[in-house]
Amino acid sequence: MITDIRGEQMGRITVDIVLADNREVVKAALEDRIPESVKHLTVQGLVDTGATRLVLPQRTVDELNLQQAGDVSVRDADNRRETRPRVTNVWLSLCGREGVFSATVEPNREDALIGAIVLEELDPIVDCPTESVHPRDPDMIVTEIE
Repeated sequence: MITDIRGEQMGRITVDIVLADNREVVKAALEDRIPESVKHLTVQGLVDTGATRLVLPQRTVDELNLQQAGDVSVRDADNRRETRPRVTNVWLSLCGREGVFSATVEPNREDALIGAIVLEELDPIVDCPTESVHPRDPDMIVTEIE
């Protein structure tokens, strides 16, 4: 279990997310195929409000045949700098909301890491006391326009 700065236990919030190659999602729509015909994976994702990006296991990237789009420099928790592959066109569904993201690929990860970019775009509430994630607005409104 992880502890906060006061030494109190904190939970790890994990959620199921659905991933697909957005190129295949678009292709299916153009061909009037149902979205379910696109290869997709449901994977566990660790919600980390302190992380920035979406990070995917290499195994998931390989299964979905996601295209590499260069490399990105990363800094590990112990301050080491390394280079990791970056993929694009990652279609992601969380709490009934969908978006398309780029992701850093981590060869030794078992689960996905869901950072602030995904959380800001899809606008869920991360409820730490109940260790749950749910839509901020039940009507799925994510933007207010004045």
